[in-house]
Amino acid sequence: MQRLQTDYLDLYQLHGGTMEDNIDETIDAFETLKKEGLIRYYGISSIRPNVIREYVKRSNIVSVMMQYSLLDRRPEEQTLDLLAKNKISVFARGSVAKGMLSDKTAEKVKQKGSDGLLTYSYEELLAASEKLQLLAKNEQASVTDLAVCYILQHPALASAVMGASSLEQVKQNAALSTDRLPDGLYAQLQQITKPITYENHR
Repeated sequence: MQRLQTDYLDLYQLHGGTMEDNIDETIDAFETLKKEGLIRYYGISSIRPNVIREYVKRSNIVSVMMQYSLLDRRPEEQTLDLLAKNKISVFARGSVAKGMLSDKTAEKVKQKGSDGLLTYSYEELLAASEKLQLLAKNEQASVTDLAVCYILQHPALASAVMGASSLEQVKQNAALSTDRLPDGLYAQLQQITKPITYENHR
């Protein structure tokens, strides 16, 4: 904390976590840090529904960072609603799926999607890319805008965590729309992609 020139952290986020970890011990450590004034709030970073449920039941987490995008809709099955009900915020990472949901969607699918993604084949990724580009053009928006607005639609979402490799990308990310999508457009985006469920860690 000395390098940050602060005596406390506003939010301490635990990375990872499995059911084999001693969750109670971890929670005790967080609560001790709160009592000592070293942190104000804490959260976890996890995609595992079984781990998230345990922290919701047993701790005072205020946030969960998880992978969530139009191409990875696994959190929609149960996790997002659970967190919204308990007033726990979500930070979505992987919002543009390594660029496959960006304005360079077709190019990035060819670069990064040759082995498929989750339950998507390469051909399915290409087809989704083409449909997203057409929809974005019709809506006079960018593919990135639609992808980010889609995930921010759920009430549990607090932020989309975006990567940037240049100052220009930082500016582009900051300029993205966060407007609520009309129901019809939201449904169209869901039809272009597909719901996926967690096979493990249920």
